Amino acid sequence: MLVHPQFDPVAFQVGPLAVRWYGLMYLVGFVLFVALGKIRARPGSGFKPADLDDMLFYGVFGVILGGRLGYVLFYKPGYYLQHPGEILAIWQGGMSFHGGFLGVLAAALIWARVRGKRFLEVTDFIAPLIPLALAAGRLGNFINGELWGRPTDVPWGMVFPQADTLARHPSQLYHFALEGVLLFVVLWLYTRKPRPLGAASAVFLIGYGLCRFIVEFYREPDAFLGLLSLGLTMGQWLCVPMIALGVFMLVRASAKAPGGRA
Repeated sequence: MLVHPQFDPVAFQVGPLAVRWYGLMYLVGFVLFVALGKIRARPGSGFKPADLDDMLFYGVFGVILGGRLGYVLFYKPGYYLQHPGEILAIWQGGMSFHGGFLGVLAAALIWARVRGKRFLEVTDFIAPLIPLALAAGRLGNFINGELWGRPTDVPWGMVFPQADTLARHPSQLYHFALEGVLLFVVLWLYTRKPRPLGAASAVFLIGYGLCRFIVEFYREPDAFLGLLSLGLTMGQWLCVPMIALGVFMLVRASAKAPGGRA
């Protein structure tokens, strides 16, 4: 039986300033986004390496504001309706991927309009840049020992002392492997060839939705929500429209592509 190492959440401290691992993982994610984006911003792509700096500026606000507001609206609307002063208290924890994703879409839409580009052209460009940033965030979850999995008897089951003494799925690492590394490989290889407008965005929606849906079966549901209709979690229900929209977009892109293939 494995036991979570119980890492110190503070990576290092300079005087009164404490730098936490989770914050560092966000920074790693942003750096990976820019580094990979500059590789993709090759001649003929329609994007320049300098564009990535502006994209990141818009994207940071989209991730943080969208992630927080998504958590408030999707997970604890009743609580924050009674405690509106805590809505922006990000330091207390509570971020939602789906909210952050909507925030990034809003940021991409604004950036596209400012630069005179098509929205799907922008989302197709950034789709392969997102998974490794997500992977970095999941490592932050694992270091913090949060978002642990359901009880299990698999050999790699891990005890998270902050939860209880039961061996649990290290679901943070499942997230890391599937919606991070695997999805990155799929999208990076898929976008090596020219694809119809919207196809890369569609593959991201389908890929992330399926990976997250699967991992949620091994992740402990939020205590304040539990399982919802049909025994699914909130995360799974939020993935359903992502997958459906992705399938619709991919079919549409395929129909418009020469030979009917995306």
